[in-house]
Amino acid sequence: MNIEEELRKDGIEIVGRLDTLSVNTLAKSAAEKICKTFPRAHFVSSQLFIELARIPMYLVRMPDGFAEANYFYKSSSIYFKQGVPLEELEKLAIHEFIHYIQETKDAKGTLIRLGLCDFTEFKTYGMALNEGAVQLLTAKVLKQEPDMVKYYDISLPTTSPSYYPLLCNLVQQLAYLVGNDVLCDSTLFSNDQFKLNLIDTCGKQAFSRIQDNLDFLLNTEEKIIKLNNQLLEEDCEDNKVQKFTNKIDKYKKDLKKTFMQTQNIIFTTYFNNEFNKLTTTEAIEVYRAKLYNYKNYIGITDGYSHFNNYYIDKMVALESRHEAILNNVAIIPVKESRITNLFKALRNLFSWNKEKEWN
Repeated sequence: MNIEEELRKDGIEIVGRLDTLSVNTLAKSAAEKICKTFPRAHFVSSQLFIELARIPMYLVRMPDGFAEANYFYKSSSIYFKQGVPLEELEKLAIHEFIHYIQETKDAKGTLIRLGLCDFTEFKTYGMALNEGAVQLLTAKVLKQEPDMVKYYDISLPTTSPSYYPLLCNLVQQLAYLVGNDVLCDSTLFSNDQFKLNLIDTCGKQAFSRIQDNLDFLLNTEEKIIKLNNQLLEEDCEDNKVQKFTNKIDKYKKDLKKTFMQTQNIIFTTYFNNEFNKLTTTEAIEVYRAKLYNYKNYIGITDGYSHFNNYYIDKMVALESRHEAILNNVAIIPVKESRITNLFKALRNLFSWNKEKEWN
């Protein structure tokens, strides 16, 4: 099956090549912005422009709901939706250019790595993790400010409200924990450091589950898009309308459930593991601040109290650990005390109902 046949399977039809002037405009704008945003990467603007301008770029017709720009690694080409203004293409192209930059192939020209995504003979690992990371970097290049949005009954802060908001939020949580710089480096240059840091702090089993859950979120959202497109078809029969609607409702519930479960796995495994390393009062204060500030990154929904309860329990444990260090005694399990009861009485310390508290 050739490239055009593969594209047609997804409803994408090539109209023609993007004109040279537009290609150069997109490449020049992207090269300058990427170099300015990531000085640690040591890109050279003129060289990067030449590389980006050589990428084959096409105009295509595609179904509604799909991204208006797509990098297809099998052809190392970018496909833009026909009719989108050039100034909008400049924004869309950043994400696809980053995909090109992170592409790693073997001697035979076979793709083996795309940033945080590994391609093996039998399975692809980390596709959604990489998509979320690339979009976070794209938002950084475009200088997009954090915004509070609501998807699938989940209110969450994100710098990418229009593209992959759920993925971007969860990947941003991971980056907050182990470092934004290492996320950028691993995403751009396809190395394992970001993943290794997560495995070291959250555990291998937790990391694998997080990675799989992100893939589930990405795949499920794609299913919803396809079903919505089927509903919009003129020849969609009435009996199928209800069937598709029920499926969409189920997928939305699955998304919400998986997002909240993944978020809980991320912060509980990280902060549980880091808690066991605390041996000084200084380390306790750093830990306390990091856990407190984590509230600015999480997604919330009606009835969600897991982080609030976890925070209070950890504050109790920190008081016990702090006291043990000051008294130079062995670390002991937390016991019920007046300070414990005080913290339990303050479980409603945070109010998650006002969006102001996220700023």
